[in-house]
Amino acid sequence: MSRDQLLDEIREVNLSYLLLAQRMIHEDRAEAMYRLGLSEQVVEIIEKLTMAQIIKIASSNLLICGFRFNEDVIWNLLTSHGKDAEIARMHASLLMAGAPALEATPA
Repeated sequence: MSRDQLLDEIREVNLSYLLLAQRMIHEDRAEAMYRLGLSEQVVEIIEKLTMAQIIKIASSNLLICGFRFNEDVIWNLLTSHGKDAEIARMHASLLMAGAPALEATPA
């Protein structure tokens, strides 16, 4: 994959993520905060973005979304394929519900 292709894909992911996040926030704010792992402050920022602002942010060459967890235990629970796989995924959801939300970084 060329560098230009990679940057195009990052921009596409950024745009999709921002549009999805904004739609989720408008439909059910509390659920969006939980599912996206975002704080009230970040949700307020995303909620108020205009389409022009979304496009400008999405055009960055930096990926604006990221993995919510960096712990092996969560990954192992989510990838469990045994007979208790559903229980493992539910356990992972409970652990993530207790994780702190992402805060907006001051400019």
